[in-house]
Amino acid sequence: MRTQLPPSALARDERFHRISTAERFNDERPNDVGEDRRMDPASAESTDRARRQMHGIFVGEIQALEGAGRTAFDFDTTQTPFAMKLDMARQCWDEARHVEISLLLGDHMGTGVGEYAETITLFEAACHDDPVFRLAGVNRALEGLAIDVFTTMRDFATELNDPVLHFAEDWMLADEVTHVKMGSNWLRELTKDDKERQAKALEFQRTVDGLFNFRGMRGETREAAIMLARKFREMAGFESEEIDEIAAMAEQQRAERAAVAAAY
Repeated sequence: MRTQLPPSALARDERFHRISTAERFNDERPNDVGEDRRMDPASAESTDRARRQMHGIFVGEIQALEGAGRTAFDFDTTQTPFAMKLDMARQCWDEARHVEISLLLGDHMGTGVGEYAETITLFEAACHDDPVFRLAGVNRALEGLAIDVFTTMRDFATELNDPVLHFAEDWMLADEVTHVKMGSNWLRELTKDDKERQAKALEFQRTVDGLFNFRGMRGETREAAIMLARKFREMAGFESEEIDEIAAMAEQQRAERAAVAAAY
């Protein structure tokens, strides 16, 4: 089996519609009216937004499974300790379960595979030839995003009085805290004698975090479209300063997006 699988080689059937990361993030049109605030169960738009977000979680879990699997396989034990490979294998098991749960939740919420587009940004972050960068980009940045998204969806389910959605999101949230914690621990372990490598990996993480602020949609106020889940991030090994930095980036992006919208 080949190592370092490129994103273009990911297997999908005819139900999936893939767009590039550039297409996803370079569209500056203000066509996400309402997407920058929390999903309100009382609003007419919330049903479609929730379905779209659930589909995004579903395809994200597929790529998280693929990314963890590649990290377990792509490196020998001189690059990644065997214990880390076991953690990545455990994460694969969790992500496979999340794919199944998310697929069933899609049915529960009235959406199906391929109703919305799939970007491959998550897997792209899992393609770095340095495993430490994969830990930073995937286990910390993107799985950190999963903590925020699952917290947001769980709280939405509470307001919606949907016990099925609430239970499933809360279950997956617990797994994501573990995945981020594994990434935090292994990143520090692999770079304990190479602080320059650690600093470069964390800079890569900041780049990924910036992308997945979605132009300022993430924040700590109740009105944020994606809640920055500080408590769970701290449980997963994030320092308070790191969380503050994500919040500050999102605030700056919100200001920039408001300026772009005003120009139309």
